[in-house]
Amino acid sequence: MTSPLLSGLATEIIIPICAVIGIVFSLLQWLLVSRVKVTPDPNGPPSNKNKNGYDDYLIEEEEGMNKHDVVVKCAEIQNAISEGATSFLFTEYQYVGVFMVVFAILIFLFLGSVEGFSTKSQRCTYDRARMCKPALATAGFSTIAFLLGAITSIVSGFLGMKIATYANARTTLEARKGVGKAFITAFRSGAVMGFLLAANGLLVLYIAINLFKIYYGDDWEGLFEAITGYGLGGSSMALFGRVGGGIYTKAADVGADLVGKVERNIPEDDPRNPAVIADNVGDNVGDIAGMGSDLFGSYAESSCAALVVASISSFGIDHDFTAMCYPLLVSSMGILVCLITTLFATDFFEIKAVHEIQTALKKQLIISTVLMTIGIAIVSWLGLPTSFTIFNFGSQKVVHNWQLFLCVCVGLWAGLIIGFVTEYYTSNAYSPVQDVADSCRTGAATNVIFGLALGYKSVIIPIFAIAISIYVSFRFAAMYGIAMAALGMLSTIATGLAIDAYGPISDNAGGIAEMAALFGAFVSRAGIQTVDVLTPKVFIGLVVGAMLPYWFSAMTMKSVGSAALKMVEEVRRQFNTIPGLMEGLAKPDYTTCVKISTDASIKEMIPPGALVMLTPLIVGILFGVETLSGILAAISASNTGGAWDNAKKYIEAGASEHARTLGPKGSEPHKAAVIGDTIGDPLKDTSGPSLNILIKLMAVESLVFAPFFAAHGGLLFKI
Repeated sequence: MTSPLLSGLATEIIIPICAVIGIVFSLLQWLLVSRVKVTPDPNGPPSNKNKNGYDDYLIEEEEGMNKHDVVVKCAEIQNAISEGATSFLFTEYQYVGVFMVVFAILIFLFLGSVEGFSTKSQRCTYDRARMCKPALATAGFSTIAFLLGAITSIVSGFLGMKIATYANARTTLEARKGVGKAFITAFRSGAVMGFLLAANGLLVLYIAINLFKIYYGDDWEGLFEAITGYGLGGSSMALFGRVGGGIYTKAADVGADLVGKVERNIPEDDPRNPAVIADNVGDNVGDIAGMGSDLFGSYAESSCAALVVASISSFGIDHDFTAMCYPLLVSSMGILVCLITTLFATDFFEIKAVHEIQTALKKQLIISTVLMTIGIAIVSWLGLPTSFTIFNFGSQKVVHNWQLFLCVCVGLWAGLIIGFVTEYYTSNAYSPVQDVADSCRTGAATNVIFGLALGYKSVIIPIFAIAISIYVSFRFAAMYGIAMAALGMLSTIATGLAIDAYGPISDNAGGIAEMAALFGAFVSRAGIQTVDVLTPKVFIGLVVGAMLPYWFSAMTMKSVGSAALKMVEEVRRQFNTIPGLMEGLAKPDYTTCVKISTDASIKEMIPPGALVMLTPLIVGILFGVETLSGILAAISASNTGGAWDNAKKYIEAGASEHARTLGPKGSEPHKAAVIGDTIGDPLKDTSGPSLNILIKLMAVESLVFAPFFAAHGGLLFKI
């Protein structure tokens, strides 16, 4: 086996430098966004419609409002949204903090008890001739890694929310100058979150590995078994962020839509609607903070899965630090590639019309994928030996560096294909969503039927793409290949987050492939040679595993429904009891609506979170590792909610002759579309994204607790 061209010292320098470059670039983008002022400048130049040569406006000033009034109003709204979002997240994090401490204690107690809290060295799991660090050390360092992952996940979500609320009014004000200015401000704001998340996740993980290495030395197996807690911490916080934020935003959204649009026939985001501020707050705590935590968790899990499998390969045997850090080198290259890609959107090309935005975002995806392919080739050539061995269920499989390069590329390009297919089925620029909109002619029932059919159909190509990427990467490099394919899907995460819509798409796709890698790591660590579905214990797990997504979805959707019911009643009450509200002469009580969403989301996020976190523990303890391996085989996906949402927007925009025949706002087809959108909201923004976390979180939790389950699990079958 040859050594990589890149030395260990160079690797130790390159990875943190790339992470720091990502952080510095994000701060630069934030500085550029901050130059847009939301305080009136009495000495500033007058508004110029043709500034920068753009005359395609996104907003119109209200009648009777001058530039000064518009700026003041934007600042007021931004402050209200920012204060509401910050207040909710602090409340949520108080509850999540208690859980974090309790679960950290459980990790230490469960893993420490594997060898009776002994401080003596134990024989290594995969090389019985060698002695490894005691199980108590794994318990302690796994607990630390869990807390690090949880805190980083919380910080990622919070920073994302802060930049979003900081930039929203600035984007609005720039839109008065033209679409190009607004696009650049919004995209740079997304880049701040994307690069902070990717760079912070990489830097914290790299620092943790080096700190743990001081104790573990060349015991790579023990080190990376402990580091899996980092992925568990990231995903557990993401679960509560997604569920809590999703319930918050959809309760407000449904309440605002049903009463405002359908009953009162007023526009979306109308200031007369009492739920409008809560709705805007929800967009930030659910779609931004929740998504930020979610994507960080995905990155952490993918990296940890790859590192665990690599630690028992020839990389770990030969103490090859550079090759061991190959997943981190891929992520480092991803930061540099995304940095270059971002410049194409903000500096190299100009957006002059609204219809150019979608094309520009597509170019971002294509450019980042092409450049990343080249980057992966460079990293594979410099960071890997020409040939090496990968652990493959009890044996060592010989792999060449070009094969691992193809594994990462398969995941990278599968993610791009899935993104474009999903866009085709959920964008109102294409026929599937237009057909859903057309079905609104005959009412909400046919809209629901068409939307469900579209959602089921839309997952066919993505599932085939994922299946092919799993098969190809497994044939080339066993479970390590699958882990790297999942990381390949997330390698351009900074660009994906900047675009915002593509982030969850690539995340969901990567989550399924990543789950397969985590599954392989789990069965290896638990000492399972085969998983026989004909065995009753495994079959039980398969049946229960197939049921869990439905149970979880039922809980989250009912939570949204309960919270939305309270919101609808409150919005109706205000419209009926506050004189002059509909006429715009009185101000609605936004605070009460914000409180309803906050209280409901905090209360309702606990049961679904407990279901996900406790299921692997209960199953592993009572039924053992074989049943648990069966329970991890469930997957689910749907684009129905997105299609319903864009069908409604298609009618509202009235951009084509066909759309105008279905409108205008307030028409019967439009009301049917709003109802479909309302039904799809919890699917699109609560249950759907959270199901992805359910799959990954249960897998990585099982991996962390695998030593305990292997030693003490299956109590019922021992009776």
